[in-house]
Amino acid sequence: MQVKELTIEELKLLIQETVAETIQSFLFDPDEGKEVKSEVKQQLLNSLRQTENGERGISAEEVAKKLGLDW
Repeated sequence: MQVKELTIEELKLLIQETVAETIQSFLFDPDEGKEVKSEVKQQLLNSLRQTENGERGISAEEVAKKLGLDW
């Protein structure tokens, strides 16, 4: 199956799963040899839970604005 064949909902789910997997790889990567600070780990876990619950985060446009970037 190709991306162009996915529905919008299927694509959103695929993106959410990819983000969740990426966050988990940062939290539990045994090869890294470095520990994530507990505060950062908690923030990432909170973000993951929010994503799994369908909550949206800050838009890229808002992040760009906060950083003073032209979007």
